[in-house]
Amino acid sequence: MISSVLIANRGEIAVRIIRGARECGVRTIAVYSEPDRLSPHVLEADEAYCIGPAASVDSYLRGETLIELAKTVGAEAIHPGYGFLAERADFAAAVEGAGLVFIGPTSDTIAAMGDKTEARRRMADSDVPIVPGLTDAVADADEAEKKATEIGYPVLLKASAGGGGKGMRVVEKPEDLTRAFEAASREALAAFGDGSVYIERYLARPRHIEIQVLGDAHGNTVHLGERECSIQRRHQKLVEEAPSSVLTEEERTAMGQAAVRAAEAVGYRGAGTIEFLYEDGEFFFLEMNTRIQVEHPVTEMVTGVDLVEWQLRIASGEKLTFTQSDVELTGHSIECRITSEDHLSGFLPSTGVITHLKIPTGPGVRWDGGVIEGSEVSLHYDPLLAKLVVHGADRKAAISRMSRALEELMVAGVETCAPLHRRVMEEQDFKAGALSIRYLDEHPELLEADAPEEMMIAATIAAALLEDEHRRGGPPRIKRPSSEPLNAWRRAVHPWGADRC
Repeated sequence: MISSVLIANRGEIAVRIIRGARECGVRTIAVYSEPDRLSPHVLEADEAYCIGPAASVDSYLRGETLIELAKTVGAEAIHPGYGFLAERADFAAAVEGAGLVFIGPTSDTIAAMGDKTEARRRMADSDVPIVPGLTDAVADADEAEKKATEIGYPVLLKASAGGGGKGMRVVEKPEDLTRAFEAASREALAAFGDGSVYIERYLARPRHIEIQVLGDAHGNTVHLGERECSIQRRHQKLVEEAPSSVLTEEERTAMGQAAVRAAEAVGYRGAGTIEFLYEDGEFFFLEMNTRIQVEHPVTEMVTGVDLVEWQLRIASGEKLTFTQSDVELTGHSIECRITSEDHLSGFLPSTGVITHLKIPTGPGVRWDGGVIEGSEVSLHYDPLLAKLVVHGADRKAAISRMSRALEELMVAGVETCAPLHRRVMEEQDFKAGALSIRYLDEHPELLEADAPEEMMIAATIAAALLEDEHRRGGPPRIKRPSSEPLNAWRRAVHPWGADRC
């Protein structure tokens, strides 16, 4: 097992990696920007070092700085988490070139699967179903119009160099294509430094279903079942669950086998995800995420497999100790992403200081959080504050447990999407498993103000804060974490130490 790891990330995923590494006896080294100096991931790590000001480009995206720091403090490996540098092939190559272990696939694999058109070619060659469309980017708007006519409308324009909804446009009719192509290309260039776009058939009401895979460096690959991620807004996932409520055992087996073929096609090493679109009994390859996913906890809950542990073990050169026949799915798990967004105002970001936080507890409830009372939420980073995850004996039990957990959750100081999640858990189509990626578009009432419900929630939070004020003998105070966890690493004399901040 590797002895030490630098976590090149922040927030809840950094906390999750720290906890997993600690259980494996691995020394953890956190990095932080100036405003993150008292964040949970900083306080929980064995050591922590400031890497710059708030802006990501001046801190968490400074790959060379992170590698230099890792070498200086004696880290053996770097874990990128997700986002930031996690799927940057050049960063992985630089880590490898520096003689460090990159916790993830090889840089060649990241490059191959990061290029969406190259990924489509490889999947087609490996007998993995792909959405009808092109395997090469189109040169310009004129060629896009010609190819779209051949494929048939509606079509989907997609950035070749990335995902996450960036550089993506749905085109319903020919007269809209040129403008959509130009907009998608501009957005792709800004997001990924590459404005190339390709075209595929647009599926009207597909479900988003993905398969978790694990591969070691000894030629062993298994899948851990599927996750349903169909509830999205602007191609960003909001609610995930495992297993899917729609797949038959035959479909689950076929999709899992296709995912394994996809991983083997690129010699995949570590934890990765093969994403599919599913519609009317057919499934099509969407993309591969060459990293751990935000929604990985639901897979852990139904399989009992610790994905972070296996990332570390595989990166250490260990073989998988189980085979496909050993993988069993037990019960049902649901994850709600708790983001600092106002769903009643078009998901506008909400900023401020978290003045009150009540975290749900009880059997089958898991909280993967990156904030505490006193945490400042800014516009500098992703709005994901935490993930609320539950496990139940079946889907009905999991929905009931999530509803209860969401009722217990209280966050004051910033708006969150928790009220939307409460509504989704009560909505009849969701309860029936009648989902698609257009779920929120087809249920606009979930995004409209419901005065009685919102007032009740506000009143509950207000009552809790008043009780807090009464107990403390004054207005609510922002809790500041103890300085003790900081002292251990502040004592180290090092140019990367806390004094830089």
